[in-house]
Amino acid sequence: MISANASSKVLTIPPLENGDKLTRAEFERRYHAMPNLKKAELIEGVVYVASPLRIKSHGEPHAYIMAWLGAYKAATPGVGFADNTTVLLDADNEPQPDALLRIEQGGQTQITEDDYLEGAPELIVEIAASSASYDLHEKLKVYRRNKVQEYLVWRVYDQQFDWFKLSEGEYIKLETNSNGIVCSQVFPGLWLDKAALLSGNLAKVLAVLQQGLSTPEHQSFVERLSI
Repeated sequence: MISANASSKVLTIPPLENGDKLTRAEFERRYHAMPNLKKAELIEGVVYVASPLRIKSHGEPHAYIMAWLGAYKAATPGVGFADNTTVLLDADNEPQPDALLRIEQGGQTQITEDDYLEGAPELIVEIAASSASYDLHEKLKVYRRNKVQEYLVWRVYDQQFDWFKLSEGEYIKLETNSNGIVCSQVFPGLWLDKAALLSGNLAKVLAVLQQGLSTPEHQSFVERLSI
């Protein structure tokens, strides 16, 4: 006869562990059973559980990105942004990107009845340690295949910022213009002074963004979103 304690152990839902190979349904079942877990992702059917995050290599860069995207959102009705939100992409992929920007009506995403984001956001940002990160390998392939239009990766240890734009099914890297600014091709007015960001000059990052928000292209975009 099985004891009550043994039976309880048999019925316990296994915890998520790095490297687990799971279906999306099983990943979600285990994730929901771990309410204290802050971040776990399913990428190509493999589980990735986030380690504790350091302030200089992740916390502050993440905050800078959210300040930049938040300012754009504030000036652009019809655009939504989110921080560390689970995204239901396909049967094998349920990432939790550091930041995202999306077109709320008529875009590529929708909010499910249980309050998850389904589909590919138009823009995703990830804070990565270096070029060795899975953000620039497995995730890049997943986002490209699912048609995330723009993918930004801040490689903190490398002191680099990569901005990819989807073009004919492939990611091409957007370069800075003569003023050192990268301009979004999907969200008019979303301008980034890459050197200012990498040096920690948030005031200049936001000032350059304000220049982008003052352009006729941004105003036309806002008008299109309101139709």
